[in-house]
Amino acid sequence: MVNAPQTAGGFGLPHGGTAVLEVTSLPGRPGIRARGEISSVTRTPWEEALAGLARRHADVSYVELSEVGFVDVAGVAALAVTALGLPGGRVVVEHPPPQVSRVLSLFWPGLHRIEVSPR
Repeated sequence: MVNAPQTAGGFGLPHGGTAVLEVTSLPGRPGIRARGEISSVTRTPWEEALAGLARRHADVSYVELSEVGFVDVAGVAALAVTALGLPGGRVVVEHPPPQVSRVLSLFWPGLHRIEVSPR
């Protein structure tokens, strides 16, 4: 596991690794923006960012993924588990890679706590 340092308001990996994930807060609305790749190498910072999102969740939280090139099944599972653990409301996932919608519909069909806004 890679322990990514929290820097500049987000979580990220050193740029010398094979996979990079940077997660920052969204300006002007509740949520996070991720850049890079969500995989086994970046799992810890992804889960830490989702835990922070859950702690700050009110009614709607946003997860912006337009600059994410890949999300593995475990990364989508972490997102689904986070949404299921919220006391209410929903998570709007904006512009994710296509595999996110496919994995959600395959393993969590009817999970209404996540709304996907495609690329």
